[in-house]
Amino acid sequence: MKYNSADIREKYLEFFASKWHVVVPSAPVVPENDPTVLFNTAWMQPLVPYLLWEKHPSGERLANSQKCIRTGDIDDVWDNTHLTFFEMLGNWSLWDYFKKESIAWSYELLTSPKWLNIDPKKIAVTVFEWDEDAPRDEESATIWAEQGMPLDRISYLPKSENWWAAGPTGPCGPDTEIFYWVWASEFPPAWSNVWNDEKNWMEIWNNVFMEFNRLPDGSLVKLPNKNVDTGMWLERITATLNGVKTVYDTDIFNSIIHSISKNIGVDYNETTMKSIRIIADHARTATIMISDWVLPSNVDQWYVLRRLIRRAIRQAYKLWFKWDFLHNVAIQVVEKLWHAYPHMIEKEEEIVNEILREEKQFGETLEKGLKEFDKLIWGFQIAFERTGNKVDTISGDKAFKLYDTYGFPLEMTVELAQEKWLKVDIDWFNIAQTKHQELSRAWAEQKFKWWLADSWEETTALHSATHLLLAGLRKFVWPHVHQKGSNITAERLRFDFNNDDKIEKDLLDKVEAYVNEAIASGLTVSVTNVPKEDAKASGVEWSFWEKYPETVKVYSMVWADWTVYSKELCGWPHIENSQNMWRFVIQKEESSSRGVRRIKAVLVK
Repeated sequence: MKYNSADIREKYLEFFASKWHVVVPSAPVVPENDPTVLFNTAWMQPLVPYLLWEKHPSGERLANSQKCIRTGDIDDVWDNTHLTFFEMLGNWSLWDYFKKESIAWSYELLTSPKWLNIDPKKIAVTVFEWDEDAPRDEESATIWAEQGMPLDRISYLPKSENWWAAGPTGPCGPDTEIFYWVWASEFPPAWSNVWNDEKNWMEIWNNVFMEFNRLPDGSLVKLPNKNVDTGMWLERITATLNGVKTVYDTDIFNSIIHSISKNIGVDYNETTMKSIRIIADHARTATIMISDWVLPSNVDQWYVLRRLIRRAIRQAYKLWFKWDFLHNVAIQVVEKLWHAYPHMIEKEEEIVNEILREEKQFGETLEKGLKEFDKLIWGFQIAFERTGNKVDTISGDKAFKLYDTYGFPLEMTVELAQEKWLKVDIDWFNIAQTKHQELSRAWAEQKFKWWLADSWEETTALHSATHLLLAGLRKFVWPHVHQKGSNITAERLRFDFNNDDKIEKDLLDKVEAYVNEAIASGLTVSVTNVPKEDAKASGVEWSFWEKYPETVKVYSMVWADWTVYSKELCGWPHIENSQNMWRFVIQKEESSSRGVRRIKAVLVK
């Protein structure tokens, strides 16, 4: 039986609800108060606080479909499986069940006629081999065999393949991965498994068993409370269950690809396939990002959004289409996803307007690039007239400047150069681009270094300060102010909020004084679990309301005379008393993106 993506999402969540899991909403794609990453790249990131110290208000068993973004393999987008945005179906055990239940339920969901009804003959699994830190995972292999998995379909693979870690320190452990047979023959030969025949098996599910904690010295210790984190790509399992080779041949992309073909006036075929798939992926990701309050800009997540939109437009140029169209494709993306993520329909007009604005702006950018290209050619002509030496190659550094400074695609530089009977030093361009990427990666690794294990007190104090900051902004700037994002390290906080205009210094001084008054008062922080709708009705401050489960944590910051300085929904831990904080100092207020301002602040002794 074949299922569309909505059926599979619904069956998955229904199955785990039958196993006493609470279905919780997806978090936004931008992580809250986690400076280690630009986007949520997996199910686990929004749940980091609940791995070690926090109790989740919805309980110990959770399930959802989490929106995820990964751009590390962006050059592979358009092949059978790679995407920048995907939905991760997942279930969690927080200090509850472990390997036995997790594996048994995974097998039941996949193979039971009541659920996904996959033929067991088409499934293979991998488990952790062993290394000097941890033993061979014989337990998982034994449990798989008890489910009926043939021993020759169980592969032992090294840590590079079957080990998951939150970062250099913190929770980690072995995992077991589930694969589906994707070759032309109906069933795999008896000898085939992931270890010896990897290209014919596609990963569809990963069950992570977090049973260790890696300390700063690199050693592993057993966690007192074990967790299970599983993740299944909705796009991949949809392709699997429908017997198609690529995620682009599923209902997830059919209507989006049709919209692209219609808007740019070309058929979807072998010649146009790569460009149209890239456009489809990037349009989908851009639409999701804007629906989660990310707008095009030149830093961090906002820059990634801008690059994705421009990358999609470039692909249309390659198909000789040079007019605005991507905003129309976004409408089809909303139509496909709003049933799972209802807030998208409310944001549709904003999504369309932002993408259209970016399309027009990029058109202007390309015009500037064309002018710079013409200047370059004119310089060659002047040099020839003066020296008699004819230039026949555009150097890689000049081509890279057109690309990096003006957003001018290399392929357009090559095409225009060919019209002038010129070549482009592509090898040098690639070297320059690689160096640029390495520098960017090094910067990102430094900027988003893992902070959880060794910066707990500082980051917790700054997180509590963001609540007081927001309360001060709402008191002295305007009650309409809400959080639009935050980024906290051990050294500083960065807080984004909606406001069109610059905040004058006298108002900033009042906000800063309000926060310091609250800190000096020795206020206490309390937490209560309440139904979300009750919290909403009582006027509790909130941001990203739709990301919270039906039962929420409300953190109240209250002075001894019952003066309430802040009362807000949150999922992260806080200090217990403001006497554990230092003096709050606002360092800078600036524009973050259109309609969003940013404050940078610190706590100093």
